Order: sequence, then structure tokens, then C-alpha cells
Amino acid sequence: MRPAEQGGARVHATVCYALPGEAFLRQVEVDAGATIGAALTASGLLQAHPEVDPASARVGIFGKLKTLDTVVREGDRIEVYRPLQADPKTARRRRVQRTREAGTREGQKWMRGGGDTV
Repeated sequence: MRPAEQGGARVHATVCYALPGEAFLRQVEVDAGATIGAALTASGLLQAHPEVDPASARVGIFGKLKTLDTVVREGDRIEVYRPLQADPKTARRRRVQRTREAGTREGQKWMRGGGDTV
């Protein structure tokens, strides 16, 4: 028998899932030795946000990517990451181009060429 089945240790963790307009933040208590997948199920995230597919969702603990079979430890913050909507480099290029087209001094300073600092 596992220790949890004998009335053994329980582990407290937090499950986080952020959306642009809201955040899902829930404290869970699972058996010692439980995995991230079990914590997600216990938190009710999959019922509250059916768009989260546990098989393909990227998850992490305190910003470090983990797999669903990673064992949860006391105090862990389990984070469920959404897919990127746009490539960050492409988005930055678009912002710079819009600034340049607006004709502001900030947008024009990069177009002067190299090395003409005062």
C-alpha cells in the first residue's frame, strides 16, 4: 500500500491558468506522489476551461517546463501555458514598422544608418 492510502501525507499546490480577461487560480491538496496531471484534474481546471487539452498542454512548475507525469511537491505552483498567438520577433517587427510609418522621431532614429551619434 502507498503511504497516501494509509492516511499518509498530503501535498498542497496551486494550479494557475491565465487568460487575457481572467485567471484561474486554485489551491489543491493531493496525495503525496501525485503527478501534475492528477493535480490538474483535482483542481477542476479541465471542467472550468474545456479548451485545455491535458495531452497537448504545456505545463510547468514555477516557470520551468515539466511533463504531466512530474511528481508534485509541497508548495508547487503548477502553471498551464497557452499557445503563443504570434511569434514575438514578428510582433516586434510589426510594432517598429507601425512606429516608423507614423513618422515619429522614435521610429525614424533607426533609419538614419550606423554611427551618426552626437
